[in-house]
Amino acid sequence: MAVLNKIRQRSLFLIIVIALALFSFVLADLFKNGDALSAKSQNTVGTINGKDITRTEFLQKVEVAQKQAGPSATNTQVMNRVWEQEVRQAVMETQFEELNITVEKDQMRDLLKNALATSPEFLNEAGLFDENKLNEYIINLKETSAATYQEWINYEKSLASNALQQNYFNLVKAGLTGTLEEGKFEHGLEGNKVDIKFVQIPFSSIPDSSVTVSKAEIKSYIEKHKDMYKADASTDIQYVEFKEAATVEDEEAIKNGLTALLNDQEVYNESSKSNETVTGFLKTENNEAFINSNSDIKFDGRFVFKSALPTAVADSIFNLNEGQIYGPYKDNGYFKLSKVVAVKQIPDSAKVRHILIPFLGSRSADAEVKQTEEQAKQTADSILAVLKTDKSKFTELVTKFSSDKGSVENEGRYDWHPYNTMVPEFNDFEFEGKVGDLGVVKTVFGFHVIEIEGQKDKKKAIQVGTIARKIEPSQATVDKVFRDASNFEISADTKDFTELATENKYVVRPVNSIKELDENIPGIGNQRQIVRWAFNEETKIGKIKRFNIPSGYAIVQLVAKREKGLMTVEEATVTAMPVIRKEKKAAIIRKRVSATTLDDLAAAENTTVRTAMAINMKNPTISGAGKEPFIVGAAFGLKEGQTSKLIDGNNGIYMIEVNKITPAVELDSYQAAANQVEQQKINVVNTRLYNALKEAAEIEDNRAKTQIQ
Repeated sequence: MAVLNKIRQRSLFLIIVIALALFSFVLADLFKNGDALSAKSQNTVGTINGKDITRTEFLQKVEVAQKQAGPSATNTQVMNRVWEQEVRQAVMETQFEELNITVEKDQMRDLLKNALATSPEFLNEAGLFDENKLNEYIINLKETSAATYQEWINYEKSLASNALQQNYFNLVKAGLTGTLEEGKFEHGLEGNKVDIKFVQIPFSSIPDSSVTVSKAEIKSYIEKHKDMYKADASTDIQYVEFKEAATVEDEEAIKNGLTALLNDQEVYNESSKSNETVTGFLKTENNEAFINSNSDIKFDGRFVFKSALPTAVADSIFNLNEGQIYGPYKDNGYFKLSKVVAVKQIPDSAKVRHILIPFLGSRSADAEVKQTEEQAKQTADSILAVLKTDKSKFTELVTKFSSDKGSVENEGRYDWHPYNTMVPEFNDFEFEGKVGDLGVVKTVFGFHVIEIEGQKDKKKAIQVGTIARKIEPSQATVDKVFRDASNFEISADTKDFTELATENKYVVRPVNSIKELDENIPGIGNQRQIVRWAFNEETKIGKIKRFNIPSGYAIVQLVAKREKGLMTVEEATVTAMPVIRKEKKAAIIRKRVSATTLDDLAAAENTTVRTAMAINMKNPTISGAGKEPFIVGAAFGLKEGQTSKLIDGNNGIYMIEVNKITPAVELDSYQAAANQVEQQKINVVNTRLYNALKEAAEIEDNRAKTQIQ
């Protein structure tokens, strides 16, 4: 009972102790996982001038952009593009808000009118933009498709943003001017001229090998020029690639397999329990079926001219007689057997006109197409019947019926074009028919009513049947590559990576200065997975991991990790060493020179006194010495007849003497020069203004931390 009383008396103390314990537990967890300190860390891709870009919003835009970009663009490329768009929009919106400039309803209508002025769905019978049609279109979108309506809203926002940016840039340009004083100064830069005599002691006169630059000197230089040597976080890796590639034995097996297809073979038939003869490629009459049964590439029945054949074997194949075979030969990653199936004379070019009638599901069908395939065929047949009676109506019918907008403006005509330019069915009609033929042809685009207007230069073409076998490693080779990669990975865990690779005659490929959002690894292409692994906090220097790559495996070792800050000595050496070396050469030259006149200096350095005429500040170049702005500037600071002391230039040490000063011709008015200055200022707005705003903006990029890339 006494214990209970003591607990009651100290209840407040116990509550505080428990609370502190819980609080310390939470804090410990937070510090263990730094990202948890910020509730938005995993949900915010970035912050620009205080505006957050959420993960969900960003990925939605990436998805849309990926669809627009197509398969040729990688996911990382699209994300980077969207990120730059988001940064630009946020940076510019900060300016719009500060200036309180907006796009109002009337201006938005004008923007839409200008943007959609040539869109057929918004034009009236007179061919003019009809705002009512636009309103109907928007209302219909809103009622029928929320997703499509949102795309429309985004389109309007994009138009408004572009207009605001243009307005902002125009405001800046309107505030730029060139004063008469600036015009006079500009005129003087070009018009003031000096003639000089000079002696140049080039830095190249001292061999680079005689001037040593230590790592300590480079490090000191970096510290003194921090703005020049800022560096993002980066990593270095090295890897050994184990490539699944066909061996010589694999290639021989593929060729032997093709060769075996040439002649008839005796094959045991499980059904009949007897041997039967299978006709070979040489004797088969059904070439298409034979090829499709034995080839990695299906039969292509189109006729081709010699120019369409692989260059290395074109003569050999084109000169075969019908039924003859060439091969096996290697072409574009395959071993092939090619047989001349047929020979004919075909025009090398044709001229046609057509009317395209699409149907629901055809490639050219838009939202306005209502006809079924059967109905479209009936329409095409009806048009053909009319044209067979009166071809003069072709132009009228093209305008009324054809959905091929690209040819309607040319009366449905495709002027002279080579064989195999069009889709196969269209191509066959125009090149196998005769001039004047009319017909209906179905393709993936719909039904075409075609008239052949002309054909040129009939010449030999051949139909080639090719059996192709992809050159790829055998299963035995694939298994061996897997074993080799696994053995190397296991051994590298306990042995030196480079020594082990050298011992086994593998090539070690180092990759340095990989950035956090990079995706390309030289030699093995897009490997975002490797970059993510290298930057993972749990991946320590020296760690090794195997990655599956399209061509096999890469065994990767993390060599170095660098936090955001200054470049390492190794990274900065390329740019810092030449500057430091030049400074040291300048000191050597200065130390040995005691001459005070040009002639004495030239004699001491075994060189000559040279002249340069009409030097100006606008183009600070000295004939025979190159671009030397500091030397030219010094010349304009001397009087006629005055000799300078030693001056450090870009390409050497100089001593100069001014022979003549010619002032610029005075003008009655400097307005023209002032106008030129103003135009120069305006010209740089489009290229430099945004970059300056971006540089001044507060941008926090969390893409790597949110693991969206």
